[in-house]
Amino acid sequence: MADLFPDISVGDVYTPMAEAEILSFEAQAAITKGDPVYLTADLKVSPATSAQNCIGIALKTVAAGELCPVCVEGVVKVTAGGAIALGQAVYGADASKRVLALGDQAVNEGGTATYTIYYSRRLGFALQAFAAAGDTGLICVEK
Repeated sequence: MADLFPDISVGDVYTPMAEAEILSFEAQAAITKGDPVYLTADLKVSPATSAQNCIGIALKTVAAGELCPVCVEGVVKVTAGGAIALGQAVYGADASKRVLALGDQAVNEGGTATYTIYYSRRLGFALQAFAAAGDTGLICVEK
């Protein structure tokens, strides 16, 4: 496991606070700092443990019922669930609450086949190249 940006910890925002967008949501389950989170009800979030339409990265460890600050736009440090190429779109999450590479999906515009394109699944993009699961580094959260 490589730490690609040792200057900050997982779940810390690298973007100056004036430039990051951070919103608070009620935690519906225990959340750990650095977890990708998704909306489970109006203004309530839970950590993603499978592919979800995540809205951001938790910036604080909280118990269920507490308010959790979430980076919904900005640069934040995360843990990867596998290799992620530089600039590749990312989403959350695997069973260990790590971000994953979001692959392109071919679309057959002239044929009869149909495809699902996961526009809302995109959490942001990788600012560093993650070589393997467990690597930590920076992504730009950009919903």
